[in-house]
Amino acid sequence: MIRRPPTIVCYICGREYGTKSIAIHEPQCLKKWHNENNLLPKQLRRPEPIKPQITTISAKGFYDLEALNEAAWTSAQSQLVPCHICGRTFLPDRLIVHQRSCKPKVAK
Repeated sequence: MIRRPPTIVCYICGREYGTKSIAIHEPQCLKKWHNENNLLPKQLRRPEPIKPQITTISAKGFYDLEALNEAAWTSAQSQLVPCHICGRTFLPDRLIVHQRSCKPKVAK
């Protein structure tokens, strides 16, 4: 059985990164988040995501990656905004595109 290297979920975008590259990715991702958030209409702007603090350390002295990844995934999912027509959730910049074509269902 081939073992996959451990990955950490980014709390901003929800993507997985290696344990070494996450430290490089997070500051760049946060900068990109700020740039994109500032371009949104005021009603779609969100507060800055807060990095989850997981203090659970195993007996061997390692962080609980599963708990850390779960908290990061939850944080990334909380950034999604629901469409007021259909209820699906999107990142705010994608919601604008979606709402151009989203139409209310016609009752028969």
